[in-house]
Amino acid sequence: MRQSDLDDQASGLRRLVAGGRVKVIAVTSGKGGVGKTNISVNLAVAMAQRGRSTLLLDADLGLANVDVLLGLQPSANLSQVVNGELGLEEIIIDGPAGIRIVPAASGVSSMSMLGAREQGGLISAFAGLPFGVDVMVVDTAAGIDGTVMGFCQAADQVLVVVCDEPASITDAYAMVKVLSRDRGVKRFQVLCNRVRDVGHGAALFRKLVTVCDRFLDVALEHCGNVPEDASLGRAVRLQRAVVEGFPSSPSGRAFKELARRADNWSVPATTSGQPAFFLERSVAAAAPRAVGAE
Repeated sequence: MRQSDLDDQASGLRRLVAGGRVKVIAVTSGKGGVGKTNISVNLAVAMAQRGRSTLLLDADLGLANVDVLLGLQPSANLSQVVNGELGLEEIIIDGPAGIRIVPAASGVSSMSMLGAREQGGLISAFAGLPFGVDVMVVDTAAGIDGTVMGFCQAADQVLVVVCDEPASITDAYAMVKVLSRDRGVKRFQVLCNRVRDVGHGAALFRKLVTVCDRFLDVALEHCGNVPEDASLGRAVRLQRAVVEGFPSSPSGRAFKELARRADNWSVPATTSGQPAFFLERSVAAAAPRAVGAE
């Protein structure tokens, strides 16, 4: 039996033992422009291709991009759920490979500063989802504001995206520092994007590890590389996920490998198994920052 088959069997057993709890993966970055949303989309599609019921939450609440990357035109978005105009099931749209997408609003600044009442309504909306979820991929905004930090703290796994730019490494370090110091997050997955080859990705990861090891008490895991690939650019122009449009391309294979690894990431036994629980944790995580703002 091939190793990949054994890995798939082991992953299946872990899911049975976990009792069907949802696995929440927050995809984030210290700065914009590193390809974070593209990675969120392709990870979600690749997970669905592995047979996982996958929900993709566009959590860049005021500057939505997921629908644009996939060429989708949602008729409604999360702002209408927050306002009580629609139910969550009314705005969810279907994406490639059967993923379900919760579209965020675009150009609605108030969505990035939700009050307690709006946050509570959002939690209630997620509690009423009429379908089960295996994996929830959360595409956060870039940066270290309270909402982003809350999403990351509440997730089971934090996937930090970096590329070979000085600001990307510096800002990724700042994000890891804030999450570890102020939020108690001690383990991070790191994905290196737009790399020339495996050696380039390893060197980029070492840059981040070196500075983190020197100043922080955290554990970083290099979960893979996404190579610089013309097929990925072509997929973006076609508004398709590269794992669907060009599955045999270097980047398509990289995302499939990322999904295989993510399938083996653990889910804490304390997780309740519902997306609403993630929202509850994220709101609770964000609250201290809002109350104690200087």
